[in-house]
Amino acid sequence: MNKEALKLVIPKGSLEQATIDLFKRAGWNISISPRNYFPTVDDDEIVMARLRAQEISRYVEAGTFDAGLTGKDWILENGSDVQVIDDLVYSKVSQNPARWVLAVDGESDYHTPEDLAGKKIATELLRFTTRFFADRGVPVEVEFSWGSTEAKVKEGVVDAIVDVTETGSTLRANGLRIIHNLLTTNTQFICNPRSYKDPFKREKIEQIHMLLQAALEARKMVGLKMNVSKENLDMIVGLLPSLDAPTVAGLYKSDWFAVESVVSEEVVRSLIPKLLKAGARGIIEYSLNKVL
Repeated sequence: MNKEALKLVIPKGSLEQATIDLFKRAGWNISISPRNYFPTVDDDEIVMARLRAQEISRYVEAGTFDAGLTGKDWILENGSDVQVIDDLVYSKVSQNPARWVLAVDGESDYHTPEDLAGKKIATELLRFTTRFFADRGVPVEVEFSWGSTEAKVKEGVVDAIVDVTETGSTLRANGLRIIHNLLTTNTQFICNPRSYKDPFKREKIEQIHMLLQAALEARKMVGLKMNVSKENLDMIVGLLPSLDAPTVAGLYKSDWFAVESVVSEEVVRSLIPKLLKAGARGIIEYSLNKVL
């Protein structure tokens, strides 16, 4: 291993596979054994570990790790003094952002946070929720939830919960009603401020950041290749949205051209029929790993 290495920690659990997939697209192959908390990565300048997202910001702040990926919610919950390099929105689970919400029994008379004065609230986001109600001057009892949070209102254990959701469907299925959004969260790439001052570690952090963002950008784009006759070239080029301008190259001993472009995946389904109608032939669509 290189005498200098960046200590990087990734989240264990629901985001673990999505994180591994993102790093693979960015150029790093991570291998994980179910019996080992320390993944291996094909880069001798990185030493990698995995922990629960809830803990990561505390260990990055302490300098146990130089950098890591964790949720904005857990950084705020822990009150961690870390440097946020960037937001990384890469979960494939849902297109909806994760939200921490205040939810009550659907048949209750509670409609605002102030209505819960003197009541009991269960949540895993203990410190953040406590600060939220304190800032509003609403006296409540906030207790830590060890799980099955949604059921506690119906069981009469607590009067309300603060829980994370994307669509709210699980809360509704348990007869709960959202009355307030406390926080919208996402995954963030963070580092220890002292580590960022080290020239080697800073360069490595910036390399990882650049390539992770390039991999994320590529997920929204596809490449298109096609053959176009000289007479249809201007029309085809005019149809193609592109990062810059399409690449056009003449085919060998022919008055046809090979045209290549990178376009948003959202437009492909409507774009390809237009390209065919305009005379494009041999259209190939291909996925991208990185767009820089």
